[in-house]
Amino acid sequence: MKKGFCLLAVLLAIMTNAAACGTHNAHDSDNAEEQQYREVTLSLRHTQIKETSQTRLRVLLDVVDKTMAENEGVTIKMEGIDEKIHRDTKLKQEMVAGNPPDIFEVFGGADLKLYVKADRMLDLTPILEELELTDKFASLDEFTINGKVYGIPYGGYSEGIYYNKKIFDELNLGIPMTWDELMTAAETIKQAGYVPFGLAAKDAWIAGMMWNTIMERYVGIDAFNKLVSGETKWTDPGFIQGFEAYKEIVDRGFFPRGSLAIPDSALGSQLIRGQAAMVFTGTWDVNQFTGANAGALNGQIGFFSFPSIEGGQGDQRSINASYSNGFGFSSNLSEDQVEIVKEFIANFFNEAVQKRALMEDKLLPSMKLTDLTGIDPLMNEVLTVMSQASSSWPAFDAIVQPTVTAEIGIGLQELIGGLSTPEQVAQKIQAAQEKANAAHVSVSGLDASSAGLGE
Repeated sequence: MKKGFCLLAVLLAIMTNAAACGTHNAHDSDNAEEQQYREVTLSLRHTQIKETSQTRLRVLLDVVDKTMAENEGVTIKMEGIDEKIHRDTKLKQEMVAGNPPDIFEVFGGADLKLYVKADRMLDLTPILEELELTDKFASLDEFTINGKVYGIPYGGYSEGIYYNKKIFDELNLGIPMTWDELMTAAETIKQAGYVPFGLAAKDAWIAGMMWNTIMERYVGIDAFNKLVSGETKWTDPGFIQGFEAYKEIVDRGFFPRGSLAIPDSALGSQLIRGQAAMVFTGTWDVNQFTGANAGALNGQIGFFSFPSIEGGQGDQRSINASYSNGFGFSSNLSEDQVEIVKEFIANFFNEAVQKRALMEDKLLPSMKLTDLTGIDPLMNEVLTVMSQASSSWPAFDAIVQPTVTAEIGIGLQELIGGLSTPEQVAQKIQAAQEKANAAHVSVSGLDASSAGLGE
């Protein structure tokens, strides 16, 4: 749900792996079984810089330290930056220049397709096979392009409604099962002096989360996929209904006042402070909803899937859940760097580390775990809801082009601010969609086919 920066330059030559960064030392006849490396340096960029991300960062640091300790002469240089800057600007600029970090966080789907087309991503297919990891993941779909794997999800996510059980008990509210029940509950909550739905819409992607599920309920995920081929349009009746439903929430005052000025870091705190009765967000926020982070509401926050919408064409019991955030690796790596990457992957992607991330950070594991004992009650509630869903699907920004994602964000903010009607928003997004489709691969409104990146 983020803006993109255009891959501007014409690719001058097909990229080849640099072979000079470091080579294997020759095996000594007296020491044939020992493999030594010359000095090998790898850069690693992560986005775990927020206070709420420190547990996840510690897991990553431990893996990095282990990898360096096991390989004398190896240095992994860490860089932490804001996720939005990394994804929307810096990484795309580096991809243009052909000098991305050696290891970096990457978002699967539309972002990754652009980088693979530019030949910037290391093909991980043979590495996963060598490490016998290919079948150990819940899903590699968003990182698989033309049968090859170009990234590895470090965890999964699921989106839904987190709610204050105390407020629900106080108002004698049950879990809403339909749209009408949800609207009735929201009105009751509003009349009692609470904010029905927390929202921090300064960053447009936050506004896009609940909207995404509302829209899926109306049109179904296939309709999203067909936007890219032109078989469906944002101006189709079902999409218009989705925009109108979101506007109903706005018009009835179910979001907090001034939400367009509230940053994403304040979303979860609206629930924890007892200001908002519900917040639609992803499992990345679970950590702040449990333990000491939740304060007086520890154990009093629950989770439920977004209810069904009568007459909708989507899967009414589905859930937005996927494995979109992961690590990618530069195609510029030398042979020695690739060997260290294998060590890093083996140290990070195993059951022990995945279980630790689940226990300490409440991160949904991307790998299939055999042991789920001892997990947090709220996390268990989330996993139970996920297991009861009839299907799952990725967020819209993993499907449509970055320019379209940017226009969606603007449109939703205009709906919240009362600046545009659902029809006007749909028309603007459709115009962006048609332009992106015509360019085949488009970022920031520029035609990347001129850079040799067209389909």
